[in-house]
Amino acid sequence: MKLLGNGKLTAGFDADCPATREILNRVGDKWSVLVVVLLGEQATRFNQLKRSIEGISQRMLTATLRGLERDGLVKRTVYPTNPPQVDYDLTPLGRTLLEPVKVLAVWAQGHRAQVQRARDAFDRRGKS
Repeated sequence: MKLLGNGKLTAGFDADCPATREILNRVGDKWSVLVVVLLGEQATRFNQLKRSIEGISQRMLTATLRGLERDGLVKRTVYPTNPPQVDYDLTPLGRTLLEPVKVLAVWAQGHRAQVQRARDAFDRRGKS
């Protein structure tokens, strides 16, 4: 997949395709999207994130934050308190992801009913 100068993607695959897919897998998974949106509001502690994201396990949140940190999207700050306080925040690079993620979230919310109707119709056809 290649981005042309006009901002459109080509259908051709080249050496960049695996790297693009890897990055999209990271930023496009459901947990990463939720973490990015929450951190876009303010720096947040781990337990506060966990309470805010229904259904995420401690292990999955840890893995998601580490992956986002590894990719340069999230910054982890440890404060020398007893016990240590750890905050997570978006990096400047992570902030550039906020707008596309928000647009996708708004699209998902706006089209949720249509998608559900399509799923229901598909499932009914499959049972016939």
